[in-house]
Order: sequence, then structure tokens, then C-alpha cells
Amino acid sequence: MNFGRKWWSLVAMMAAVLLTASCAGAGAIGSGDGRRVLRVAVVSNPQMEDMQELVGEFEQQHPDVRVRFISLPENQARDKITQSVATGSGQFDVVMVSNYETPIWAANGWLHDLDSRMTATPGYDKDDFIPSIRESLSYQGRMHAAPFYGETALLNYRKDLFQQAGLTMPENPTWQQVADMAAKLDDDASGRAGICLRGLPGWGEVMAPLNTMINSFGGRWFDPQWNAQLDSPEVREAANFYVNLVRDYGEPGASSSGFSECLTEFGQGNAAMMFDSTSSAGTLEDPKESNVSGKVGYANAPTGPGGKPASWLYTWALAVPKTTEMPDEAWDFIAWSTSKDYLRTVGENLGWQNLPPGSRQSTYEMPEYKKAAAAFGQQTLHGIGRVDQTKPSSQPTPYEGLQFVRIPEFVDLGTRVSQQMSAAISGAKTVDEALEQAQQYAETVGENYRP
Repeated sequence: MNFGRKWWSLVAMMAAVLLTASCAGAGAIGSGDGRRVLRVAVVSNPQMEDMQELVGEFEQQHPDVRVRFISLPENQARDKITQSVATGSGQFDVVMVSNYETPIWAANGWLHDLDSRMTATPGYDKDDFIPSIRESLSYQGRMHAAPFYGETALLNYRKDLFQQAGLTMPENPTWQQVADMAAKLDDDASGRAGICLRGLPGWGEVMAPLNTMINSFGGRWFDPQWNAQLDSPEVREAANFYVNLVRDYGEPGASSSGFSECLTEFGQGNAAMMFDSTSSAGTLEDPKESNVSGKVGYANAPTGPGGKPASWLYTWALAVPKTTEMPDEAWDFIAWSTSKDYLRTVGENLGWQNLPPGSRQSTYEMPEYKKAAAAFGQQTLHGIGRVDQTKPSSQPTPYEGLQFVRIPEFVDLGTRVSQQMSAAISGAKTVDEALEQAQQYAETVGENYRP
């Protein structure tokens, strides 16, 4: 597949202007105490916050290095990391990327090939990574990023509320069943939503669950000839279903709720269900972080009329930009934070339910983790293992990706479409109006791929 070097060159030129101020002093890698500073850009999710809490162990092992984290909310982190890598600014030594960016950036020559380093590092065991995760971070058969955690999607639900309402959650629910249960459990008087769903603009925010719903309804972004399909009956049905579900039974202010906000709402007991990443389970089961610990059940991703479950495959991973002046130290940090030993460190210091999930197969063989993750561990492993990102829809597509379209233009296209859908959720426009504009955006991109 053509990963669009011309497109990324345009991104680089546009981003250079934005980075002029923020890159001042980017080449200064010395600290006041004589140690070299390793600059690590991450997303501010709970597992990454745990990494920052434990980094002292790495610094003890590498006394000549001090780690400086740049931790930002998901949308901001994506923008800043993309701008830095695309422009070659050298602003970061380690960057958090996903299985969307990694093959594209590797094809453009922006990332170090980590495969040989993985093989040469004693005990690292790259073959222990879950195969679907390992393959998603590879380009031409070689890994260019190491998974920190992997995820698919599950439907989280309050077992106690279901019991009180006389409801039973099917192991494999349909979206219609989810909507029916949300209607019965929604309680405005007590401030409890029937379900929490993302509505925040961002290709990795609202578009993640919405894309998987579109897939489950038999929709797609493009047909095999790259004709845009965002105004098709299947996409229209899915988009209306999502918007109506969150408007009728979702959390207040849903158009500004992303992953972190939904995790907080559900964890505080303000929603009866949440459809989102499996990475949320560890936080929800931590009594120090969650008011619903021990009360949560986990069902498989709902299925739509298209016959496919609304599952996804995603991994937050760590990569080394070609521009770093500290590639050896960068790899040492990645090897530490994605190793089997790091997982044990998390368990022993922060609780076994807090292990970064979905990266290594051996995680699910650890007795301590099996006990702590009994409610969700095997479902997560099974869900990640069964997804096929090469066939996102029941209809044929010319692209890969379940909650994204793996083409370089999706950074802009997905963001623009997400803004339209968020506006529909907020009531600023109708779903038809949002999809009409989204179709125009997609058609412009599709024209670049047609002969």
C-alpha cells in the first residue's frame, strides 16, 4: 500500500510553523546534575501514569540518564508527537504511537527498526507478544515499536444494577439489546446514565467506538474502488443509532466526553454501562481508583445487523524516532518499560490488576494476575486474539483498520468527520447534515487513490 510520502511532507511543512516556539532548546539533552535527559512523550492514561511513578527503577539502573516525561491528553499527544516526528524536529527521544502510525511512519523511514535490538536483548522475548499485536506494529515483517499495552473493546456493565432491575446481560449482546437495557437503567433522578459513550471530537476519541459500530452495521468508509461510503444506508443507520443512544441514555455533556471522561463517569458509579477499551478494566477493579470495584461485569463487544461484533484492535506502543541523539538510551528505556520484569514491578508495587494488559501472552499465565484479572483477563486475551483488522466490515474494503482507516490522510479525515459527529451528538446539527459533510471530506480523499 502507498503510505503517502507526499501527504506527510505536507503535514511536515504545516507542522513546522506550529513547532517553532515549542522546539526552542529541543537539542539540549543535558541536565543540571550532569545526567543526559531522555525525553519521552506519552498519553496521559492511567497505565502511563504508573510508568512515571515507577521510572525511578530505570534511573537507578541507568544513573547517567534522567527521564523527562511529556504527558498530554490523547488528542494533544497525537498532534504534538505527529508534528515532531513529521518535521524531524528531534523534540523527543521516545514517542508513544499506535498500530495506526507505526507501519506508515516506518515506511516513511521515520522510526528505528527495533527488531534486531529486541532479539539482542537477553530475556526480552519478542515472541511473547500476542501475535495480532506484534504483527500490527510491524512493517515488512520487522517490529518498529514495542507494545506497552494492547486492547480490544468490551461492554462493561454494573452487575448490581442489572440484578436490581431483573436484567441479564447476554455474553454476546446485540446493539439493540444494549439500547433496550440502557433505556431501562437510565435514571435522571439519581444522575445515572444508561450508558457512557465517547462523543469528544478526535479520530481516536469518538471515532473509535463509532467506527466499530459502523463496521458492525455492515458500513465502510470506502468501497474497493475508493468511492466514499459515508452516506450509505449502513453508515447512516449506524450513525443515527450511536447518536440517538448517547443523546437519549448517555452521560451529560457527551460531546465533550472521551476515554478518560467515560472511565471517570463509570468508575464513579454514574453510568450503568460503558462500551470502551479493555484497558479500562484494571482501573475499574482497583478499589483505590474506582467506586465500582467488584461490581463490574464484562460482555463481548455488541454485534450489529451487519453480523460483526464492534470489536477493535489497538495498542499504545513506544518507538524511537530517527532524529534522536540517544537511540541506545531510548531503546534501554523501551526495553525496561515493555519487559516481563516491568509487569512484575507494576504488580508488586501498584497492584496486580494494574498490569498493562494485552501485550504479552505470559501476562495471562502469571498466577497473581490471573487472580486479580479473573473478571476480565481471559476475555481481553480472547478478544485481542480473534480480531482481524484486514477485514473491518462484512463488505469488502481497500483499507485495513477496525477503529481507524489505515491511510495517512485519516489523521485529518478522521478528525474532520469526528467533529461532524460530535456536533450531531451535541445537537448542533442533524446526523444527515453531519454525514453529508463527512461524505464530501471522504470523497476528496478517495479521489487521490483512484486511477
